[in-house]
Amino acid sequence: QVHLVESGGGLVQAGGSLRLSCVASESIFNFNAMGWYRQAPGKQRELVATISSAGLSRHADFLKGRFTISRDNAKNTVYLQMNSLKPEDTAVYYCAAQGVHSLRYDYWGQGTQVTVSS
Repeated sequence: QVHLVESGGGLVQAGGSLRLSCVASESIFNFNAMGWYRQAPGKQRELVATISSAGLSRHADFLKGRFTISRDNAKNTVYLQMNSLKPEDTAVYYCAAQGVHSLRYDYWGQGTQVTVSS
């Protein structure tokens, strides 16, 4: 059973920064890709960023360069550096992993709350 554990969320003022971490229970090389999603109250879950096993990353256009996904293979950890945070970034952030033979994200963490005050 794969376990993903997120941490690093919290309350921050607008303009501040946070770094989220996602630790996997096994090597992240076992997954095609890792991703971060978020879900705000009353809204659908949306993709924030992904990073492949080869280290290729993609970020949602609406972020406009404020967030950066990265990975540390030795630590089985994926990060999301969030800068210039805005109140509209308030959401529960989820880490997800895509299985090797899968076209979707099969494994999910429990989420970490990020709240940005104005």
